[in-house]
Amino acid sequence: METVWTRKDIPPWVKVPEDLEDPAVLQVQSLVLKHLFGPQGSRIPHIEQVSQAMFEVKTLESPEFTEILIYGSHNNKLRAKWILQSMAERFRLRQERGMINLEEAMKNLEIGFLE
Repeated sequence: METVWTRKDIPPWVKVPEDLEDPAVLQVQSLVLKHLFGPQGSRIPHIEQVSQAMFEVKTLESPEFTEILIYGSHNNKLRAKWILQSMAERFRLRQERGMINLEEAMKNLEIGFLE
């Protein structure tokens, strides 16, 4: 596995070494990753601070998915995983609504050509 983003520092809310031993793992579609974390991971520090966890992002052998390792206390790992899953679901729903709107627009265009 290739590391996309690695830590240079450990946030003060992560206890070393006990919080670094058993990370929670979340696999996310690589296309969603930019929308979760922003360009070059610019939102990672904010999401880490809100969830009181630490993230490490790794690409998998399949370029379709990326693995997010979540470090911290048990409760903070659960909270961080829930936050990321909620953000990914929100993005998916927004994409779905966009496709529905696109399909409706295409149908309207087809109706216009037929008249």
